[in-house]
Amino acid sequence: MSVRRVLIIGCNGLLGQKVTELFVRGSSYSITLASLEPKPLQAFPSVEYTPFDMTSKKEVRQLVYGCEPDVIINCAAMTNVDACENERELAWKINVGGLENLIEAARRSNARIVHVSSDYIFDGKAGPYTEEDRPEPLSYYGKTKLAGENALRMSGLEYFIARTMVLYGYAPGTKMNFALWLLQSLEKKIQVKVVNDQYGNPTLADDLAYGIMRGVEVERTGIYNIAGREIVHRHEFATRLASAFGFDPSLIIPIKTASLNQPAARPLKSGLITLKAEVELGIKPSNVDEGIAILKSQLSRSARRLGDSAPVPGQSGGKHSTGRKK
Repeated sequence: MSVRRVLIIGCNGLLGQKVTELFVRGSSYSITLASLEPKPLQAFPSVEYTPFDMTSKKEVRQLVYGCEPDVIINCAAMTNVDACENERELAWKINVGGLENLIEAARRSNARIVHVSSDYIFDGKAGPYTEEDRPEPLSYYGKTKLAGENALRMSGLEYFIARTMVLYGYAPGTKMNFALWLLQSLEKKIQVKVVNDQYGNPTLADDLAYGIMRGVEVERTGIYNIAGREIVHRHEFATRLASAFGFDPSLIIPIKTASLNQPAARPLKSGLITLKAEVELGIKPSNVDEGIAILKSQLSRSARRLGDSAPVPGQSGGKHSTGRKK
C-alpha cells in the first residue's frame, strides 16, 4: 500500500500536534487535519483543516469522502477516566461511536485506520503486559477503549492499534497532562499528593507520535505497545521531574490510590512491554530521564518564544490529586 493521503483526527491535542508535525515534514504526504475546534492550534502551509464532530455520521462521511485518505490516524478520545465513569453515554459516543463512524466512512476508500488505545484495558493485577495478554478493564473508560479495539479488529479494514499509557509532553494550547500540572504546582510551591502504588511507563508524546509514523511507513497491521522504556510508580516519576527542573521534591507527598476515593478504579500493577514495537517498528522510546530532558528543552524553547519566564505555560491544573487520568 503506497501511502499518499493522510487524515489526522484530533490534530489539536498533544498527540495530534506531535503526529501532525512529523507527517508534515514528510514531503511525500498530502495531509488533511480535522478536530472539533473551529481553528487549528498550529497552521501549516498547504495543509487543509476541517472542523468537525466525529460523533456525527454525516460530518464524518463528508470529511472522509472529501479527502479520500489512504490512512486515517485517530488521535481523538475522551480520556478523563473519572468523567468517563460518570458520563458513560458521552464516553461511549466519542470513544466507540466516533470510531465506528470513521470505520464506516473508511470502507469507501479502503483506508487503513491508526487508533490509540490504553493500558486501561487491563486490570493492573499482573503487569507489565504484552500485546497478547487478556484484557480485563476495571473502568468504563477501559471498557470503551477495549470496545474500540474490537470494533477495529472486526471491521475488515487494515488497522494499527497503538496501546500507550501515562502520556506527557508539551504542545501549544493543549490541556494539562500530569507532568505539566506537577511542574506548574511545584513552581508555585504548592504541596501535591501523588500516588506511589500505580506502576507504568511514562510516555513522551513525541515517542508515541514517532511510533505511529513508523507503523504507517512500514505498513504494519495489528496491536503494538508503544510506551516509555522504563516502568516506575507515579511518585517516582514526579520526584524525578521535580529534581530535573530544580524544584523541591519534598513538596510531593506519597499517598495510596485508595485514599483518593475516585469514581473509576485504576489498574495498579500495570505497564506495557514494548519489545514488539522496538523490533518491528525500529523505535527506541525514551526512558524517564531522557523524556524529561526532552520536555525540559521544549519548555525552555517555548518560554523564549512566548517571552514567558515561567517554565510551564498554561492555566492551573485544578484539583491537586493525582490518580492518573490516562
